[in-house]
Amino acid sequence: MFLYSYVVIDYFVIATRVVYCFYLCYVDTFSKSGSGSDEPQRQSGWFQAFSLASYKPYFDVDTIDVLDRIKDSLCPFSGTFNEKTASHPDLYGPFWICTTLIFVAASIGTFVTYIAHKLKDQEWNYDINLVTWSAGLFYGYVTVVPLCLYVILKYFSVPSGFVQLLCLYGYSLFVFIPALCMSVVPLEIFRWVVAGVAGFMSATFVALNLRAHIMSAGERWVLIVAGIFLLQLALAVALKVYLFTVTV
Repeated sequence: MFLYSYVVIDYFVIATRVVYCFYLCYVDTFSKSGSGSDEPQRQSGWFQAFSLASYKPYFDVDTIDVLDRIKDSLCPFSGTFNEKTASHPDLYGPFWICTTLIFVAASIGTFVTYIAHKLKDQEWNYDINLVTWSAGLFYGYVTVVPLCLYVILKYFSVPSGFVQLLCLYGYSLFVFIPALCMSVVPLEIFRWVVAGVAGFMSATFVALNLRAHIMSAGERWVLIVAGIFLLQLALAVALKVYLFTVTV
């Protein structure tokens, strides 16, 4: 009976901390947005999440800012992306990077399979599942992974911002756009090399930019960084298997 009570208490404590982490995620996202308008200031609670003005600061960037952040994502060893975007993280770049990835993946996959069928005089049918699968993968990855990481970091009392993580993970996917374009080369070994290089660059970019923040988690910081790195590599493998594998 006493053991059962302790188990219930432990689950209650863990559940409470998880709920608190999600609450902090909401506060970090919406508490400082929309301060320049009178209408958003009158809104309170969860209604802010349904106000477009709450998201406006995260899309208030120009082309130069986006291009500079894309350049930083292609230089993964600098590890200065978080410091440069700490005061003004954006969601504009991540959204369009994911959207571009979806259309590039679907277009290249469709084009290559179309050419392959025509060269063999075979009937070709468009596969709509390629678009839906790509959308679920990229939009889901860039949303769910930062959210889970945010909860884990809050659990270990590591300072982090949810929008900052979304921004970091969104720009980390840009390297897969040229990788997808090069996947049209009909050499399997070349496609594996391209996917491996892109995955390594993306994983290094995320891991090095988060390492300084995660080190405050104590001895577990190595495991967290290693998990982040391996998860990004797993994304590259998934892209190779499901998107880069095309027959010419």
